Amino acid sequence: MMAELPWLWAALLAYVGAGTVAILAVVMGRRPERTILALMIAGLALHAVSLALRWMRLGHGPFVEMFEVLSSNVWSLTLVFTIAYWRIRALRPAAAVVMPVLFVLMGWLLVTSPGEGHLPPTYHTIWLYVHVAVGKIFLGSVLVAVGIAGLVLLRPAGVAAARLAALPDDSKLDELAFRFMVLGFVFETLMLIAGAIWAQDAWGRYWAWDPLETWSFLTWLALAFFLHLRVTFNLTPRLGACAIITVFILAFLTFFGVPFVSTALHQGAV
Repeated sequence: MMAELPWLWAALLAYVGAGTVAILAVVMGRRPERTILALMIAGLALHAVSLALRWMRLGHGPFVEMFEVLSSNVWSLTLVFTIAYWRIRALRPAAAVVMPVLFVLMGWLLVTSPGEGHLPPTYHTIWLYVHVAVGKIFLGSVLVAVGIAGLVLLRPAGVAAARLAALPDDSKLDELAFRFMVLGFVFETLMLIAGAIWAQDAWGRYWAWDPLETWSFLTWLALAFFLHLRVTFNLTPRLGACAIITVFILAFLTFFGVPFVSTALHQGAV
């Protein structure tokens, strides 16, 4: 057995524990926030050890095989949400929405073979790290916004009314989600710029409209369109929440669908 796998499974158990407690807390109107935060931090620490051991064993970062890409994205998305959870009290119930999304990635990870790929020469550049890092922050920011959007949609449905009634009103939650979407827009813009510079170094062109580049640009346009609608037409919180979830679905498909079905140079690069 590879040395990093026990650490990974332990991390996943901690994440599942955090998500389960978060869901039960919202449903039952409880507030075990320290327990949830402790479990997420423990999971991140265990997961970091797993990623580091694999990195040292293979001699390259988690950029090639689907298994390691999924693993690194579970870690980075959880990290972004954990920081937001720690710093912003109003979005803590959003863990009940965010963690099930991460469970999907964890389930996919568990059925993926932990293969060992070779890092292509074109990946030996600092721009790869910049491109991937800002991309992960972008998706993490949008995921936090999705968690808040989920709270906005759950409250009028009468789900967990006792717990959600203590939150700020929908307009304030909508404003908080909007700020995270703006943050996501900034980092996706940086992701596209860094990717273009990397592409020039690696393949001698800044942009070639390969499938991942095209879908990334469409995601950027969708996010920009949402921000424009939000500012220009003053969307209601519920409509804004639906728009946020739509943008996230498109981003999710871009990150976790296109790279693994495309035969272009970008395959597996996210």
